[in-house]
Amino acid sequence: MKRWKSDRGLEARMLLTMFLLAAVYLAFLAVLLSMGVSRIIVVLFMGGFMFLQYFFSDKMILSSMGAKPVSESEEPRIHDMVRRLCQNANLPMPKIAVVKTAMPNAFATGRNQKHAVVAVTTGLLSRLNDSEVEAVLAHELTHIKNRDMMVMTIATFLSSLAQMLVQWLPFMGGGNRDRDSGSNVALLLVVSLVVWIVSFVLIRTLSRYREFAADRGAAIITGQPSHLISALTKISGSRVPTEDLRRVEGPVSALFITPALSGSSLSKLFSTHPTLKARIDALQRIEMELEA
Repeated sequence: MKRWKSDRGLEARMLLTMFLLAAVYLAFLAVLLSMGVSRIIVVLFMGGFMFLQYFFSDKMILSSMGAKPVSESEEPRIHDMVRRLCQNANLPMPKIAVVKTAMPNAFATGRNQKHAVVAVTTGLLSRLNDSEVEAVLAHELTHIKNRDMMVMTIATFLSSLAQMLVQWLPFMGGGNRDRDSGSNVALLLVVSLVVWIVSFVLIRTLSRYREFAADRGAAIITGQPSHLISALTKISGSRVPTEDLRRVEGPVSALFITPALSGSSLSKLFSTHPTLKARIDALQRIEMELEA
């Protein structure tokens, strides 16, 4: 097992972001309760929503991507790579899935280390050499080791609730509301909108930090940061058919090792991933650390 070296500065920034998210969510819950919303209703609704998101989001993601689980006899090369990397990272062997698309990318999903899936695209396997594929797989395994699926589920579930309220509150109650209830709905709408916007920015900030952490983990597991630099450069420079981009552009893109965004996408303003230059700079610093 490789020695796991943490980046204290990166960890501090992630903790600060999570603290700010917690503060926003607590304020949101306080507003809901102060408006007379039953605590039981809040607990049951939020508990049920989080249960569904935690236990079934991975299945929905794999289904939406058309990811097909593959056995060791079908993809022996990928299974061998992942098994070797798991030994280095002290992780249980995850399931392996392949997505038939020209887009070169990979992602990991699953609610915990024992129920995890690493998916790679056929475009990735055809464009990268073995060392680069191994570096990408190490990045995805680091997401599993860091329990990023659980972290992001917790981080996003109240944001998703706020988004639902923003979308549906204007249609609730129709014209039968009295002045007080109408004011309460308007206040809840404004608060939900603020929570949604603030959490939107914070969640994407947290996602960028976790990508840096996964890059660092991949460099440590493989001992070769240059391989991940090469893989990221190739993936980011690949031309992908527009229909493949449209298929994954949006929430699923946040799971990929590099964002799947078209040139016109406004999502670049609030990216879930650091820039390629920032990632390469960080990996080069890690390479100097490892050499030292």
